[in-house]
Amino acid sequence: MLDAFSRAVVDADSKGAPIGSEDLVSLKKYVSDANKRIDATLAITQNVSCIASDAIAGMVCENTGMTQPGGNCYPTRRMAACLRDGEIILRYVSYALLAGDPSILDDRCLNGLKETYTALGVPLASASRAVEIMKIASVAIMTETNSGRKMFEGINSGSGAQCQEIAAEAASYFDRVIKSLS
Repeated sequence: MLDAFSRAVVDADSKGAPIGSEDLVSLKKYVSDANKRIDATLAITQNVSCIASDAIAGMVCENTGMTQPGGNCYPTRRMAACLRDGEIILRYVSYALLAGDPSILDDRCLNGLKETYTALGVPLASASRAVEIMKIASVAIMTETNSGRKMFEGINSGSGAQCQEIAAEAASYFDRVIKSLS
């Protein structure tokens, strides 16, 4: 598990060279965007239950048979497992976003996720769709394109509109989860 600084050191060390000027520029940007990164992480963590439950509900609405006897979200303990997994994925995306590096997401969440879901009979297309819905909701909250309250009002970085790059980075982490399930 690495953060942006550790990743720069590991990459430079693997080349047998000092940290290059491109890496230093990248680290400087990481530091200058710290408040935006924290605010974007807050956007996820303060809304994690809502994001996860809306995503699972959206997935079920698209495939109503999932809540019927024999469906993958029946009985309620399976639905609870879906909600739990959605929240876990959101937590690891927020960790990666805060660290500026996806290694924690890869190591602690995605490593073996597809195989586990396959062994449990979880439909991968439905799981991917739920993650896609979580991505859309998270980015909308971070960039204030959601129709609800303003997330960034009174917080460090000012406006969610200023967080487009951070939101794009978060979206790439969700895409990483989706890719790991395909």
